[in-house]
Amino acid sequence: MTLRAALYLSVVCLLVGCVRTGGSVDPLTTDKGRDAARDAYIQLGVGQLQQGSTEKAKDPLRKALEIDPSSSEAHAILALVFQQEMEPTLADEHFRKAISLSKGEARLHNNYGSFLYEQKQYAQAVEQFTIASKDTLYTERSRVFENLGLASLQLGQRDQAKKYFTRALRMNSGRPIALLNMAQISYAEGQYVPAQSYYQSFSKQSRQSPESLLLGIRLARVFEDRDQAASLGLQLKRLYPGTPEYQQYLSEQ
Repeated sequence: MTLRAALYLSVVCLLVGCVRTGGSVDPLTTDKGRDAARDAYIQLGVGQLQQGSTEKAKDPLRKALEIDPSSSEAHAILALVFQQEMEPTLADEHFRKAISLSKGEARLHNNYGSFLYEQKQYAQAVEQFTIASKDTLYTERSRVFENLGLASLQLGQRDQAKKYFTRALRMNSGRPIALLNMAQISYAEGQYVPAQSYYQSFSKQSRQSPESLLLGIRLARVFEDRDQAASLGLQLKRLYPGTPEYQQYLSEQ
């Protein structure tokens, strides 16, 4: 037995227990043992992915699928691995398999939608997010509506995006992406008071980005708060001097 195999077996034994009767009973001979081994391999893959080692994540995930080819979770994690490795065809394949095997789990539709958004397939992303949003018990439902808002903006559907961001904030008033986008939309529409309110709420929830600093500067000028405008301008110069937002800031001086 190789060292890697021994390590894998030790993890399985920790989960299901290895009964010894003059030797080890192979845990893979029972349904319970196979399920535990599959889950152990998946967790090993997840751990490697979280550590940023996609190469090392593949082997335990492959072993999990050898034990249980119908494991939606193994396919889902493998999809994330290939997404990270910029292998969109393989990522798409495993996302689809995971969804078909999971009978429509909202989390998987949301993850697949995020992948499609990353691939700039915004209409298809909306379809997946919409499916995920229908699960009213999904604990990350506010994130789904936030994602729907982002995809709608990319499709030029500002009014629809506002509705989605509003729903996200109704479920979780502290979602920074929804807050910042509502602030930006309100500012673009000349609704400066709500824009300021959304911006202030965002600032309490999240660190500043180039986009948020530029918006904060513009709002400070609207409300004639020169000190705030200057302070945010210095932050933009110090933190993000090479960004398009900083160049835009200079052009607006």
